[in-house]
Amino acid sequence: MYRYAMIFLIIICLFCRSGHVFAAGGSIENVLPSGECTKDWVAKNKATLYTKDTLFDHINGEAELYFPYGFDVLATATYMNRSNPELWIVADVYRMASLLDAFGIYSNYRRSDAASVAVGAEGFVSPSQLMFYQDRYFVRLQATGATSLKQDIFLACARSVSQNLPLNTGRPGELNFFSIPGVIPKSERYIAQSLLGYAFFRRGMIADVILEGKRVQVFIVPEKSRDTARKAFDNYRSYLKAEGQGMNVTETPDRIFVTAVDPLYGGVFVEQSGRYVIGVVRLKVPYAANQLIEQLRGRLD
Repeated sequence: MYRYAMIFLIIICLFCRSGHVFAAGGSIENVLPSGECTKDWVAKNKATLYTKDTLFDHINGEAELYFPYGFDVLATATYMNRSNPELWIVADVYRMASLLDAFGIYSNYRRSDAASVAVGAEGFVSPSQLMFYQDRYFVRLQATGATSLKQDIFLACARSVSQNLPLNTGRPGELNFFSIPGVIPKSERYIAQSLLGYAFFRRGMIADVILEGKRVQVFIVPEKSRDTARKAFDNYRSYLKAEGQGMNVTETPDRIFVTAVDPLYGGVFVEQSGRYVIGVVRLKVPYAANQLIEQLRGRLD
């Protein structure tokens, strides 16, 4: 009898835990607290939902940034200060296609010198706003009616939202690509469309690195296969041949790489490695990136 009671108790606990996740995933407006987001900050209205067709009504001028990252729906609510009704916190919760996409949007706003906060997978705060991502959700809190709020107010409100989201607070596995010496913390970004502004690089990751005392950028373009990676590489090589300078191509049975001067990004070292295109831009001397490329290649699957 005791054994069955314990099994029943475990099932109930698991149900409660999974119910927390289901509520956030199935009904995004329930993620936003319906009463207070923190002490003395009360909901001014019910959560409003925006879809792909109506997102422009809420963030006209920014909406197109979200679509390549698989934007699904936005829930937004406004919290009013009890003692000053003209002072608000606008809380936006965006549901994106994946954890990587949520990070991608977040990384578009984050700066490497931003003040970090312990909420979600990663967050940062400034005098007027706080942003974080968690699972496939990107959360943005902004002050209205004042140029700044105390950090602890933002953080308390953020945590009240975070506790209603799926419990996954891990970072995208793709960020492990940049676990190499010299990468500047919080400089990693995921670009869901046209990495470096080039259509032939459909999507990819980029980060800042200190190389021989200089700031450069490393990038990774993941493709579905070796053949599609080679096509992307060849398109870039053709572009460099037509628009760049000093192009050199080296091909062996194991690898192919190009060094050149890109008209937009200066010295570049780019290589096809299996189903990836990897490279370094903004180099003074392209061949100086050889060791960095080897380190990056070692992180690929």
